[in-house]
Amino acid sequence: MKRIILTGGGTAGHVTPNIALIPKLRELGFDIHYIGSYNGIEKDLIEPFGIPYHGISSGKLRRYFSLQNFTDPFRVIKGFGEARKLIKNLKPDVIFSKGGFVSVPVVLAGKKCKVPVIIHESDMTPGLANKIAIPSAAKICCNFPETLDCLPEGKAVLTGSPIRQELLSGNKIAAMDLCKFTADKPVILVIGGSLGSVVVNNAVRESLPCLLKDFQIIHLCGKGKTDESLKNTKGYCQFEYVKDELRDIFALSEIVISRAGANAICELLALRKPNLLIPLSAKASRGDQILNARSFERQGFSMVLEEEDLTKETLTSTVYKLFEKRGSYVDAMRNSNQQDSIDTIISMITQASK
Repeated sequence: MKRIILTGGGTAGHVTPNIALIPKLRELGFDIHYIGSYNGIEKDLIEPFGIPYHGISSGKLRRYFSLQNFTDPFRVIKGFGEARKLIKNLKPDVIFSKGGFVSVPVVLAGKKCKVPVIIHESDMTPGLANKIAIPSAAKICCNFPETLDCLPEGKAVLTGSPIRQELLSGNKIAAMDLCKFTADKPVILVIGGSLGSVVVNNAVRESLPCLLKDFQIIHLCGKGKTDESLKNTKGYCQFEYVKDELRDIFALSEIVISRAGANAICELLALRKPNLLIPLSAKASRGDQILNARSFERQGFSMVLEEEDLTKETLTSTVYKLFEKRGSYVDAMRNSNQQDSIDTIISMITQASK
């Protein structure tokens, strides 16, 4: 039996592509293990699959000044030692990394132990964690053609992002019952990212008096970010986070308001959901979500509203415009040549594990 270690964490976007690969890996008889941080979101997402989970020390590598910059390198070094010990004990045939800072010590330890490592970069340009990991990788998967220019020739493969197949088989009626919605108004789904976005949440809630006249809204707010004062608002349903119910909620939704993380927008493309992207601002990030969003806008898949321009007025007017033109966005996504990447990535994993 071949053995694989999956790694990645920090946000759901660094975990869900790994989850998408699990059914096919099991079908092929792989013994699957997961390495993540001690108590990161990845632990909660992976445990329901019954996969052995191994926690290691993890530190964040920042581009800005923080007192933690003086202590986190020691956590990374500790994590490297823990990952190396795990790899020596588990003796995997291959490692697949979806990125995030917890993956860095795993990838480096994999190279040290002479285990082939495949990494996946979702964004247009590699993040800091993957930049560190790239020299230790045998192959690098990516989502955008433009990304190939940022990666070492001979290592990079344009694969797209693995999409969880269960998302394609949602039940509208189940979602309607879950949210206690009616069939007389279309549904907007709001996704502020797995950790939630205060800026997006606030703008949506300020827009409710206007939007609820014509729409019903499902709001995925992020952990600890629900608003109890809106609990009984008719036509508005909020959750911190959903798992199995997400496919039903997607099926019910006519349009989606979302951050512009690469995995999230690839899911919207696969589901052909007209969407308004509100990328994380360049002030709060390295600007990768802005690049992702503008790429999808150019291809006719999305409308984009910059965070700096986000108000209840701009949000409301853009939502109505998107809903009015939703058919053209569905057509553009239907005609896209982008294919799901599961088979391509699984083939690379199988080849690397020989």
